Amino acid sequence: MAPTSAMTATVTTALGTARNTLFALALGAWRILIAVKHRRVLSELASLDDRRLADIGLTRSDLRDARSQPLWHDPTRMLAGRAATRRVSRRRTAFELSAAKIAGGDCHPSADRPAGYLT
Repeated sequence: MAPTSAMTATVTTALGTARNTLFALALGAWRILIAVKHRRVLSELASLDDRRLADIGLTRSDLRDARSQPLWHDPTRMLAGRAATRRVSRRRTAFELSAAKIAGGDCHPSADRPAGYLT
């Protein structure tokens, strides 16, 4: 019985190794497909004009930086982070400007000229 159990252990080990190898290959192929998908999205963004990129909070240099990252990094994650940072910065700037106008008493239109919608 000892040779049978040793043979079973050997076959089980070989099957486990083969399964792990197949899993690693499938995972590698999946990662390559995801990387290609992310690069395709990056190419679609690069086809937009500068105005549309600015609408979503990106610049051409952001796209170049994202393209220069290694293949296994997700460039869209970096682009989303930069767009979010710019969005927060714009909101903070707008808030500070409106707070300065209110504090300075400039929050109402001048009474010596008609409103724009009345003319």
